[in-house]
Amino acid sequence: MIKWIKIALRNILKNRRRSFVTLLAIAMGFAAVSLFRGYIHNTYEGLRQSAIRGEGLGHLTIYKEGWFEKGKVDPDRYMFSQKEFQRLIDLVEENEDVILATPQINISGLVSNGRTSTIFLANGVIPRDEKTIKGAWASFRPVKGDGLSDKKPYGVEIAEDLARHLDLGPGSYGVVMATTLDGQMNALDIEVAGVYDTGSDATNDKYMRVPFVFAQSLYDTEKADRLVVLLNHWEKTETVRNRLLGKLSVAGLRCEIKTWNELSLFYSKVKGMFDMIFLFIFVIVLIIVVMSVVNTMGMAVLERTREIGTLRALGLKQRGVSILFAIEGAMLGLLGTIFGVILNVAVWGVIWIVEPTYIPPGVSTPVPLIVNLVPQAMLILMVFLILLSLIAAILPARRAARQNVVDSLGHV
Repeated sequence: MIKWIKIALRNILKNRRRSFVTLLAIAMGFAAVSLFRGYIHNTYEGLRQSAIRGEGLGHLTIYKEGWFEKGKVDPDRYMFSQKEFQRLIDLVEENEDVILATPQINISGLVSNGRTSTIFLANGVIPRDEKTIKGAWASFRPVKGDGLSDKKPYGVEIAEDLARHLDLGPGSYGVVMATTLDGQMNALDIEVAGVYDTGSDATNDKYMRVPFVFAQSLYDTEKADRLVVLLNHWEKTETVRNRLLGKLSVAGLRCEIKTWNELSLFYSKVKGMFDMIFLFIFVIVLIIVVMSVVNTMGMAVLERTREIGTLRALGLKQRGVSILFAIEGAMLGLLGTIFGVILNVAVWGVIWIVEPTYIPPGVSTPVPLIVNLVPQAMLILMVFLILLSLIAAILPARRAARQNVVDSLGHV
């Protein structure tokens, strides 16, 4: 086998210019696919953390059965009572994979500074639990001000654009109005405890975060519309969901459990778009690599027809000729992907040093361009391109190996 490899390397070096062009095509194709794979790997990771921690969805969210079909029409009927959600918390937190289970409630209404009023959408959360859910994400989008506190039930956090429209800031006061679950108007005073950036232009002018007890007071209820569950590992999401569904069913609680990616439509849409772009780029690279290797090996076969005839005359079988060129193609693929790895790491290093930023559509602040090195994906791509080069080399070699030996020896 070593002799075959040596012969293949000699043949590659014999046509340096042509081999270099082929190696360059493979290397650049490998680097392009690997870099984009690293980019979307980081993007998926960021979107996942944004959904779980930034949006506060947790890993799982438990609703009363029927909430999604009829909850908006008759919310009071499809919300958990205080006794129900406390029982849910006790059952859910028995699971060793669960870090936290916390009740939440969505509210909406009007917020006013005394002169101007506008609509708001708010999430009622338990402040200490919200800090646990946010974790390290809180430092990525810090709150200007003290933020939510269990000691200040009327202190709220307000999105930046909404705060600017109402000329509110940390320490300012306002009023919120909403319709209770019984259909009565209710109004409560608020103190702005913090201002934050939601990260999205679509929500930055209407979102608020309020303490859970405040949201209950505004809606004049002791209920919650959902229970958010935080796990120790996101990979266990589906396993824990199935386990909890069985456990809650046995306990007589009819619930629906949604995962973070089911609730975060933005994640699903962006992932679908990037998957399609990646497939498109991969197909283009695949075509370039196949055509480059086929062209190089086709020219090599044409130029070495007499050599093939000589080898056949000396007793080498058709299969042996195919193996010789297959090894040559595989060596092109191997060397090309090695150069591709070097190019990939070099570009990754430049990006890491320069730290470029960009503003994606719908995002209000610049985000850094980060490309992850994904060794597993690089190894799979490397093996795939080597096999692809090997197969692409066999095609012209088999045709040459089937030629008549006398015709091959007399080829000019």
